[in-house]
Amino acid sequence: MPTTRPAAVCVVSGGLDSVCYAASLAANDGYDLYLLTFAYGQRAEREIERSRYFARLLNAKDHKVADMGFMKSLYNKSNALTDSRQELSQEFSHSLVVPIRNAVFLTIAAAWAMSINARVVAYGAHTGDSLHYPDCRPGFVSAMREALNTAESDSILSGLRQQIMILSPAVMGLDKSTLVRTGYKILGDKIFYTWSCYSDGIKVDRDYLHCGRCESCINRKNAFTTAQIEDKTQYATENHTRHNNKAK
Repeated sequence: MPTTRPAAVCVVSGGLDSVCYAASLAANDGYDLYLLTFAYGQRAEREIERSRYFARLLNAKDHKVADMGFMKSLYNKSNALTDSRQELSQEFSHSLVVPIRNAVFLTIAAAWAMSINARVVAYGAHTGDSLHYPDCRPGFVSAMREALNTAESDSILSGLRQQIMILSPAVMGLDKSTLVRTGYKILGDKIFYTWSCYSDGIKVDRDYLHCGRCESCINRKNAFTTAQIEDKTQYATENHTRHNNKAK
């Protein structure tokens, strides 16, 4: 008789880290995937389209796109990821921190997990994120897990629901390049369809390309370099350079 695979609710943006981790949970750890993507007013709306693509590719049991556009008005000028009037930094800046974003996302993901009796909630934060983003650190994960299980403690004690655990590459001690290497083994060149850019892309000819200049694009490039994988992502900055070289 076939065995039942455990379920994991994964927060997947359509970006490199979250897609690679979801792929690993399915292919290497044997989880059925329930993917959750948030439209929270981010400039990079293109990542939502990519999340739908990977939901199909990874044979997710379900994929929900949560419309939280109202968050943009709440965030106001607090960060550059939702406020298009601000410049996107090429290195870490506090303008890149969306206030308690992962706390909001994980709370909603946990509500879904408990509703379908999934034990695992997962997101793509890796060890490199822990340096600048408190809501990517293992200590934050421990506190969230305790709070969320406490919030549903009566149902857990009665056996109606089960405790959740929160997994991430950071909790497992994995850095971005290791995550990319794992994802590439599973996804092959399809990994380059993930969307990392903080912007919604730069139009070059008929295509929208990664800007190649924001902190996230730079981190993406560095991860492929460290993983010793040829980066086939198209970046607008490099495309511009190639056009200029041809013109000379």
